[in-house]
Amino acid sequence: RAPMMLTNACLLGHSQTLEYEEEYEDVTVNQMLAPKTQQRDATQILNNLLKEYDKKLRPDIGIKPTVIDVDIYVNSIGPVSSIKMEYQIDIIFAQTWTDSRLRYNSTMKILTLNSNMVGLIWLPDTIFRNSKNADAHWITTPNQLLRIWNDGKILYTLRLTINAECQLQLHNFPMDEHSCPLIFSSYGYPQDEMVYKWRKNSVEAADQKSWRLYQFDFMGLRNTTDIMKTSAGDYVVMTVYFDLSRRMGYFTIQTYIPCILTVVLSWVSFWIKKDATPARTALGITTVLTMTTLSTVARTSLPRVSYVTAMDLFVSVCFLFVFAALMEYAALNYYSYSTRKPSCSKAKRSHSFFCSTLQNYSVLDMGPPPTLITLNNSLYWQEFEEACVYDCLDGKDCQSFFCCFEECKEGSWRKGRLHIDILELDAYSRIFFPTSFLLFNVVYWVGYLYL
Repeated sequence: RAPMMLTNACLLGHSQTLEYEEEYEDVTVNQMLAPKTQQRDATQILNNLLKEYDKKLRPDIGIKPTVIDVDIYVNSIGPVSSIKMEYQIDIIFAQTWTDSRLRYNSTMKILTLNSNMVGLIWLPDTIFRNSKNADAHWITTPNQLLRIWNDGKILYTLRLTINAECQLQLHNFPMDEHSCPLIFSSYGYPQDEMVYKWRKNSVEAADQKSWRLYQFDFMGLRNTTDIMKTSAGDYVVMTVYFDLSRRMGYFTIQTYIPCILTVVLSWVSFWIKKDATPARTALGITTVLTMTTLSTVARTSLPRVSYVTAMDLFVSVCFLFVFAALMEYAALNYYSYSTRKPSCSKAKRSHSFFCSTLQNYSVLDMGPPPTLITLNNSLYWQEFEEACVYDCLDGKDCQSFFCCFEECKEGSWRKGRLHIDILELDAYSRIFFPTSFLLFNVVYWVGYLYL
């Protein structure tokens, strides 16, 4: 049995070796398909082209300008930083030109070369004028491609990741739209030496699923050609504009809805009794502090611009509504308790006798009656308060547009003026505050979204 088992194991190992050798032989055959004659031809062509080639000189120097055809393939855009005023873009940048010194006669119409050939020929000195920093990709090898046609046409492409400057105008933030540019030109060759041209459909974009435009929607792109005049000459400047529109979802959840709810919460105090001072004061102060926090948080996603943005306007108006609700109770409390001083000067009241009795008690120092209470050196009448008359404030309130006391409702000054009962200020606020805030929201959203 042992010899049989050994024989079977040897047969099994031999079959596995045959299978591996068959796979290995197939790969080797596929790799050896390229004829050696073409390799020798390509090597000879390159050696002949570079024998007397001077890469320091541009093509057609002293004869005519070198025309550079440009193509851009956008891999991804984003993220966009509003604080740094920049955006990131990943592109494949392609330049095509004709160099008559690299013409050759051969059956091979195209020579496809790698990055080792890039440093041996003349290349355009293209720069990105609004880039803050840029990185070329070097993994696993330099992401560069070079192709040479037999008529001297050259295609040079490379992959770049650029952090480009984009001056965002944030007046309508967060309902703003921007056109972020990518600007490039020659660094040293003016218009009479080098000319850039856009090819047809020269700017293309990849699928947007991989883009990192978290707060923006990509609306499209457009390219332009301009001439920049400088003391060193006139340069051809090429620009690609990427149109972006900001999404409001994040700011609606983080700022707008909390601000609206805080303003609505401040209106709860209008339905609380005016005697509940601790409750109404605590509610007013809490809403004011909440709005202060929201306004601070809203500014963290913005640079320190000096102008007012749309969000600043909304938060400021919400803060004013909350602050006005707190001041409304302060005014109500002041007029309800501080300015009401009982007086018995008008004898026409049916209870003037009791007022006189109270005054006599006070003058003769016979001690206060049972209904008299002393609080903080002030006298408050409990049972006879309704009997005494409240005087007007000596022409202070009665000559203004509004009058707050019943005694001021009659007289010649009353013509053309409006009487408001200050004690009903809460009832007025329940209508005025919601109505005015609703009107503000209509004007705000219609103005910024549709006008």
